Amino acid sequence: MSGSSEQAPILRVKDLKVHFRAGGRGLFQKPSIVHAVDGISFDVPRRSTFGIVGESGSGKSTAALAIMRLVQITEGHIELAGHDLSGASDQALRDLRRRVQIIFQDPYSSLNPRTRAGAIVREPVDLMEIGDPASRDDVVGDLFDKVGLRPEQRALFPHQFSGGQRQRIGVARALATRPDVIVCDEPVSALDVAIQAQILNLLRRLQDEFGLTYVFISHDLGVVQYICDEIAVMYLGQIVERAGRISLFKRPLHPYTWALLSAVPSADPKRKRKRVRVHLDGDPPSPIDLPQGCRFAGRCPFADDVCRATPPQSREIFANHWVACHKVSDTGIPPQAAIEPNGAPK
Repeated sequence: MSGSSEQAPILRVKDLKVHFRAGGRGLFQKPSIVHAVDGISFDVPRRSTFGIVGESGSGKSTAALAIMRLVQITEGHIELAGHDLSGASDQALRDLRRRVQIIFQDPYSSLNPRTRAGAIVREPVDLMEIGDPASRDDVVGDLFDKVGLRPEQRALFPHQFSGGQRQRIGVARALATRPDVIVCDEPVSALDVAIQAQILNLLRRLQDEFGLTYVFISHDLGVVQYICDEIAVMYLGQIVERAGRISLFKRPLHPYTWALLSAVPSADPKRKRKRVRVHLDGDPPSPIDLPQGCRFAGRCPFADDVCRATPPQSREIFANHWVACHKVSDTGIPPQAAIEPNGAPK
């Protein structure tokens, strides 16, 4: 592979919008529009992990489904390894699905309870007609070994596995087509903390072994800090801040990111004593009836009339550190610096 193709992002998302119609079934009722994802853009380099975080309803899981073409895209462009994924025809999309797979949140409901584990993992290999049919059982056996399951467990049904083991089946199924990109939609949120660590370590090992690229969706900043290289923070369908992991956790610029980070647990007593715990009042606005200006203004302790009237544009404040906030100065001083000198939770 040439150096230039190695450096090019494996996944490009540009101005992605996913809007849903809600209500309006009556003869004279006007349908409402839910702005689930409302114009997000990012690039994901090869062999890296790109995290998307936010509260429930922020649009992060809808963005994941849009990348997989499992929901209809309203506007925007998605490019996978130079191929147009957003506008692909049925046959082209079928071919591209070999290159992008998904691990779902719930390791039980995402598995067919009436199908044996080996058949679940083999199904995408058969559908994509990968390799010689006679050798596909060997492929499944190798995948079970890669994810830490025993060969004889291929004959078991999903209910005979623990939650962590079921998620390992989901990981093996995602690996079956040898994809370039795997979308991980909250893959550990339904698991105990100890099992979460096992699955995260498994994902990192597989990434190194197979050269995988992950898009990792989560509401847990502790998990994201452990596994992600770059992180986008979503609020009400938009990305409000995007940066490398170290930069984001060291100096969060957006007040929403700052508030999220203040809630991340710390085992260090000194950090606990110094930390300012940020409590946000109210709930996010309705994704149907959006505010005129900044979507976070109604909950932001620093918002003024400009924030409430004018939507902020995303600006690159530091190298590869973008923020959409009127109150962040061009030199990178966030509004929360008045409370915490570095604007970062201590």
